Amino acid sequence: MNIIITGSLGHIGKPLATRLVERGHSVTVITSKSERQSAIEALGARAAVGSFFDLDFLTRTFAGADIVYLMEAWEGIGSIYDKSVDFVAAFDKIGNNYKIAVEQSRVKRVVHLSSIGAHTDRGTGSLYLHNKVEGILDKLPEDVCIKYIRPVGFYTNLYRNLDSIRNQHSIVSTYGGDKKEPWVAAEDIAALIAEEMEKPFDSRTVHYAVSDEISPNEIARILGEAIGKPELKWNVIPPDQMLSGMLAAGMNEWIASGFIAMQAAQASGSLYEDLYRYKPVPGKTKFTDFAKEFAQVYHQQIK
Repeated sequence: MNIIITGSLGHIGKPLATRLVERGHSVTVITSKSERQSAIEALGARAAVGSFFDLDFLTRTFAGADIVYLMEAWEGIGSIYDKSVDFVAAFDKIGNNYKIAVEQSRVKRVVHLSSIGAHTDRGTGSLYLHNKVEGILDKLPEDVCIKYIRPVGFYTNLYRNLDSIRNQHSIVSTYGGDKKEPWVAAEDIAALIAEEMEKPFDSRTVHYAVSDEISPNEIARILGEAIGKPELKWNVIPPDQMLSGMLAAGMNEWIASGFIAMQAAQASGSLYEDLYRYKPVPGKTKFTDFAKEFAQVYHQQIK
């Protein structure tokens, strides 16, 4: 099949492109940076250099595709520390560009990387944006089949805690304890997407991506053991203190407030209510596997 991948060679894009090429598909990877062209071609894929804000470019690139894989790359929109970025407007623009490009190029099969929390427009903080884009794509003609892939929190999000782990021997959050919650490895998301691309498409379907379930306290214990810091703790602080710290660090106010609201939904469990209705089959990458990778990154940074 002729498959178009947006999002360049990120945590999901690279293993996804690799899998699809190995399975004999013709793969085109959209990237906004020309310097990534050689890396894309080294995988056996073709590079299409352009922006998802460029509707004409998207329409030309999508033309003739059997499947297009759509994702919104946050880094392509702007830094979360840029206070002038309007993330709501940006996601709205990208979502509408995708919709129009799919319609004009007459693509009939779409795989969209969405997110946990996209089932609702309330109480999920900044994850609301994924609900917004799903709603835009749902306006495509009925003969366009869409598979919505909704991953839970990425293991790699824990790299954001490297500084506090190194300096404070703690992972800081507004919730914690022994209640398990789902996490996912990027490689397992890529595997799920590749698998779903080769299965039949039927109307609009939802597919949750999960690798393991683990509690905050277990995360601290396992990572602590992996990096040689058994004293590592998951430290819970009040939401207003967390928000003040993020704003003081220069974070975009909408993003910071959305993060606090998202963690509240994690703490209550409401973020996962729709996921458990689907009972997804976990991927193969368990948290202990990721802990080994985390330890390598941690020790490389302190050398």
